[in-house]
Amino acid sequence: MKKLKNYYLNIRHPHTMEKKWIFPLAVGSIVSLFLLFLATLSSSDGTPLLPLYRYYSTASANSIFIESKLHPLPVSSAPPPPRFAYLISGSSGDGVSLKRTLLALYHPGNQYVVHLDAEASSEERLDLHQFVMSHDLIGRFKNVRMITKANLVTYRGPTMVANTLHAAAILLREGGDWDWFINLSASDYPLVTQDDLLHTFWDLPRDLNFIDHTSNIGWKESQRAKPIIVDPGLYLTKKSDVYWITQKRSVPTAFKLFTGSAWMVLSRPFMDFTLWGWDNLPRTALMYYANFLSSPEGYFHTVVCNAEDFRNTTVNSDLHFISWDNPPKQHPHYLTMDDMQRMVDSNAPFARKFHREDPVLGRIDSELLERGEGMVVPGGWCIGSRKNGSDPCSHVGNITVLRPSTGAKRLEKLISSLLSSDNFRKQCQ
Repeated sequence: MKKLKNYYLNIRHPHTMEKKWIFPLAVGSIVSLFLLFLATLSSSDGTPLLPLYRYYSTASANSIFIESKLHPLPVSSAPPPPRFAYLISGSSGDGVSLKRTLLALYHPGNQYVVHLDAEASSEERLDLHQFVMSHDLIGRFKNVRMITKANLVTYRGPTMVANTLHAAAILLREGGDWDWFINLSASDYPLVTQDDLLHTFWDLPRDLNFIDHTSNIGWKESQRAKPIIVDPGLYLTKKSDVYWITQKRSVPTAFKLFTGSAWMVLSRPFMDFTLWGWDNLPRTALMYYANFLSSPEGYFHTVVCNAEDFRNTTVNSDLHFISWDNPPKQHPHYLTMDDMQRMVDSNAPFARKFHREDPVLGRIDSELLERGEGMVVPGGWCIGSRKNGSDPCSHVGNITVLRPSTGAKRLEKLISSLLSSDNFRKQCQ
């Protein structure tokens, strides 16, 4: 406090200190001039005599500009098993389906964000919130978060991208350590257990991004890239479809456009880059895709394939089984019992799209997941009894213990194919 007071007085009354500082100032000036003279001297080979001068003389642009000091987050070097961070989203009427999908995907080591958009009634969202808060396992591990201030999401507009980034930000801030981010909807459903998925991803490089993508945008250039749309979800409180502006725009030249599936498995380093990107690409692309029709099918693809640090980390698959209409592969068929064998044969870990409470979901539960009604999918961490229909996960053991099923073999077959020399770490083209 005394030093601070003296400093304040010196500023307010500099004349009282004027004589006191004359001699030290003179000595300091002489010393500075002497050091500056020595710094200009060099040996016969041009090497500076003073290390201080060597430091400044060899300073490059890399030591000046902040960009050179910013790099992607290091890939997790922690021992396996890996951990997944899920976003499961839905809209009005999806509450029951979302709860079922959450239970089918649940594992104590993972992290989850669930979201019912603002079109859902407050009663439906309250029911989901009470389910999350009252569930014994979820309450014990506290690894499920619900976005209580619901976003208004237009599927074909940028509000879906914004909602995905919102969930990723929550998971990065509150979700602790995890390795991959997976976005799913309430009409998605797993075809393998979490133990299968964790076991298969155990030895994979944790910088991989599973994202279906192509730069051959074809008809999408004229019907999506050049038109300008406005998403009412950005400023209205009621959901409505996007609308078009009469004026069109040219295709950007600062980055190359990519398109693909809206469903993906993205690495933590890439998600961190998307939210904190140091070269401004994620923000520039986000502003462009704010007026792009079906932006969820292009934003992340364009960022990952234009970012130098990530363009060689892509695996060209969304890890989904989807039965598309043909042409033009824009609206997936709803899956039924007739599609069961094709789903299994695809070796994919996820499938979509399902009608709410379709009977095929019960068949997936019983034949592929061993999930009882109203229960989570059992894994190696479940040490309870199964007798008389009891829930084996009512007693929890070591959550890092995995008990993969035949689904792991199917998934390993798919991953081996995707990571072949024809697909693995190829540049986006």
